[in-house]
Amino acid sequence: MRRSPLSLLASALLVASAVASAQAPAAADRPFEAVEVARFDEPWAMTFLPDGRLLVTEKAGRLWVQDVATGKRTRIGRVPEVVHAGQGGFADVVLHPQFSSNGWVYLSYAEAGDGNTSGAAVARAKLDLEDKELEDLQVVWRQVPKVAGNGHYGHRIAFDADGMLWITSSERQKFDPAQDMASNLGKIVRLRDDGSVPDGNPFTGQGDVAAQVWSLGHRNMLGIDFDRDGRLWVHEMGPKGGDELNLIEKGANYGYPIVSNGDHYDGRPIPDHDTQPQYRAPVITWTPVISPAGFVIYDGDRYPGWNGSGLIGGLSSQSLVRVAFDGTSAREAERFDMGTRIREVEQGPDGTIWLLEDGGKGAQGRLYRLDPRS
Repeated sequence: MRRSPLSLLASALLVASAVASAQAPAAADRPFEAVEVARFDEPWAMTFLPDGRLLVTEKAGRLWVQDVATGKRTRIGRVPEVVHAGQGGFADVVLHPQFSSNGWVYLSYAEAGDGNTSGAAVARAKLDLEDKELEDLQVVWRQVPKVAGNGHYGHRIAFDADGMLWITSSERQKFDPAQDMASNLGKIVRLRDDGSVPDGNPFTGQGDVAAQVWSLGHRNMLGIDFDRDGRLWVHEMGPKGGDELNLIEKGANYGYPIVSNGDHYDGRPIPDHDTQPQYRAPVITWTPVISPAGFVIYDGDRYPGWNGSGLIGGLSSQSLVRVAFDGTSAREAERFDMGTRIREVEQGPDGTIWLLEDGGKGAQGRLYRLDPRS
């Protein structure tokens, strides 16, 4: 399909913007110093415990408690078995909002199915720091259906202010399930903390799987967070071009694979969002892509001008991207060249930003602390 003149102009402007953004500050000019604290084998996600230690997942199926002050590391046992292949493996780790009283930790991972299939799963378990293991593991959600291949699981996790569990369920590189309400692939899912479906989901009349869904038409979502006003923002990888930052709204269809601001990897064009306005368009698109991974909306005060900003890790762009929000609009404000693939971004209890370097294909990935420059 041929692109409209308006679409071509928009694409050109996006490219120009991305090229300008690529002129990232050199390390000496960044407002922070990246300090290496530890190394992990293929790390994927992290979250802070109330005592300031870190929980870190490794894709091969390991969960660690890392003391960032002393360097001591403790491996946690009795974790779920994972499919460690391609993009699959151990993934996100998030604490229940009442972790201090109930001890629940939530984990996402690639789970084996029948034959040569797999799918994302989310489980919760009690974290026993004394015995160094997980107890009472319960699977609270699974992708439906499990499919062949080892890409595009998504499976990022977040809790909102009401204690609802949100999960990004990517489309597993299968395209059409993102529009199929009999599947929860290519969807954002909203559940209670025990995995049951809450009141208020938009598709509860369309079956048990559809009842989980909050929005649809997504590709590969690897970052999710809520802003200070409770708005939900999710970024996703586009196909060949067209990475997205989306403001998520109840029942909205974001169009993939019918529309996208990128094209298929085999060169086939996909109509842009502006050709079919019934689908919700992204607030920001990136072409060339940044390959977004990890996301936090910062609410600290250690970095001047960053409070309320979104911080996105860049894989192919090897960057930390700062996004400035203005209500329901957003723009890329700064891009910092990190010289390496950034898999995860997290905010520490004192407002310090921490990064995990992507340790792809069996490589080690470094844990960085970003110390503000005085």
